[in-house]
Amino acid sequence: MLTYTYDQQIIDIQEKVNEPDVEFHIQIVGDPQLGEKLKQIQYVFEHDSVLTDVLFYTYPNQKYQIIVRQDFYDDFILALMKHKLLQRVEWT
Repeated sequence: MLTYTYDQQIIDIQEKVNEPDVEFHIQIVGDPQLGEKLKQIQYVFEHDSVLTDVLFYTYPNQKYQIIVRQDFYDDFILALMKHKLLQRVEWT
């Protein structure tokens, strides 16, 4: 299982298991440029060969709902880390 940490002064991440998926509610509370990083992650998942791996919903005020299939959870977390939205990721 992956665990992660993030800077709560710039981003808020709420995660909820909603079998068979994991639902994320993310709000950018700091630098608005972080929203661009989420859009880059969205682009990657929308242009891969699996249409239902990660679904992005964008709301006003830098809020995002992201539904991740369980088998793509690790890929999504690592994408957040790659784009520096997370501070630390580790296996537990």
